[in-house]
Amino acid sequence: MTSEELRRKKAATKAILFDKDGTLLDFDATWTPAYEEAARLASRGVTTDAERFLELTGLDLATRRSEAGSLLAAGNSEEIAEAWIAGGADFGLADLTTELDRIFVSKMHDAAPLQGIREAVDALLVRGFRLGVASSDSEAAIRAFLEGTNLAPKFDFVTGYDTGHGPKPEPGMVHGFADAIGVPTSGIAVIGDNTHDIEMAHAAGAGLTIGVLTGTSARQELAPHADVVLESAADLIGFFP
Repeated sequence: MTSEELRRKKAATKAILFDKDGTLLDFDATWTPAYEEAARLASRGVTTDAERFLELTGLDLATRRSEAGSLLAAGNSEEIAEAWIAGGADFGLADLTTELDRIFVSKMHDAAPLQGIREAVDALLVRGFRLGVASSDSEAAIRAFLEGTNLAPKFDFVTGYDTGHGPKPEPGMVHGFADAIGVPTSGIAVIGDNTHDIEMAHAAGAGLTIGVLTGTSARQELAPHADVVLESAADLIGFFP
């Protein structure tokens, strides 16, 4: 993409749809303890131990980090539950999904935004951007995070895997945001740490795609797909002058 093409895309942007985990908050610091607790629950009464469940869905057992593109990095509670049941967990899908959502919501109350996010969000609002959050987490967990950090009033739109817009990388979350705020998808920038975010944006016809390196993906994984890759969503202050 040429600098002129990027300039035009930036100028056309009226709204920004943020991923949550790895974009607004520290992914591994928040989610590794949550996944460990959830895997211990899933392993009760069966021969498969918690570490095996974690490994099956993408946790590097040496680094305790979720691998880019894995279910732990980009999947939702139902998809993780389905994989753990296939791996031997003695739960029905609905029951395990409910238990995972309960654990994940509880962890969001204490989660903190990444450094510089508050300042970036405030600056974007001053510049007139409409803001939304689209996550593979449940809507309840997203709202728990936003309310616990006093960021909730700053976002016009929140959608999770269970809100009704479909999961990532389907386009429904972007379409839902566009409909909610009255902005065409071509005027929306999507920012996230995973290729699922970028694929969702492309599927919906979003005007601008931004990858960030604060989550589970490296630059070489995002750069072939995103219009631009930033170190952090906090850098949006300089990106949108």
